[in-house]
Amino acid sequence: MVPRMRLCRFATDADARIRVGLITGDDTLLDLAAAGIDRMQSLLERADLTEELARLAGAGLPQHWPDEVRLVTPVESQEVWAAGVTYLRSKQARMVESEFSADAYDHVYEAARPELFFKSMPEKVVSPGDAVGIRSDARWNVPEPELGLVINSFGRIVGVTIGNDMSSRDIEGENLLYLPQAKIYARSCAVGPWIVIGAAEDDVRGWKIQLEICRGGQTVFAGETRASQIKRSFAELVEYLFRSQQFPHGVVLLTGAGVIPPDAFTLAAGDRVRITISGVGTLENPVEVV
Repeated sequence: MVPRMRLCRFATDADARIRVGLITGDDTLLDLAAAGIDRMQSLLERADLTEELARLAGAGLPQHWPDEVRLVTPVESQEVWAAGVTYLRSKQARMVESEFSADAYDHVYEAARPELFFKSMPEKVVSPGDAVGIRSDARWNVPEPELGLVINSFGRIVGVTIGNDMSSRDIEGENLLYLPQAKIYARSCAVGPWIVIGAAEDDVRGWKIQLEICRGGQTVFAGETRASQIKRSFAELVEYLFRSQQFPHGVVLLTGAGVIPPDAFTLAAGDRVRITISGVGTLENPVEVV
């Protein structure tokens, strides 16, 4: 197994063309274009992915330092989906949003079938450092820090990443049928900064998930949980996602949020959202009104 190898997409100041990179354990970024690889999908589909990355790491490819490039979301052509109410904290928060919807959230947390919903087309996913959006017609907007499973077209989990499932809680709380409007809008999904390859679920479940929101240079909210608090196994979520469904380009599945700001808190333009997962890294985005 290749320890902590990361696949990324990046551009340089000298060349705006998006390339595929491999970040090794010592944080060296290798340019895979020199090996004839200009798309991630060809790698993610391989059954021998970790072995191929090990070979590429020793192939003498051109190098960049990560701080010398601009990272682009690792979502290339995959749809992004999300699972809801997978943490007890999420169930409790959703029940607070609306007495009208409380029973539904309680039932889905206990049900055999998970809540799964479409989140974003690939071309709408926000990259690290770019702005995520809050709806201009919502009063209660929050980020949702989530572990993302990167799954190939065969339904195999090939890596993990970080996702921000932006949500308008007042719209969702008004009526469950408004969920698409609360979840799917301009700049409502950020994913990055890269994909960690080869991590086992037992290891991932020990990772810490942290959320920090800064306003005017000061931290206005900070909280954390662990991936071990996700109620359902990764395999169960993936199996339900692939039922009667096909993903020819693969899919990224966000696994739910266990850190949620207090009910009185809402994001404002100019805030910065920083999500850190201990085994992955940090995804940071400013906030703007859309």
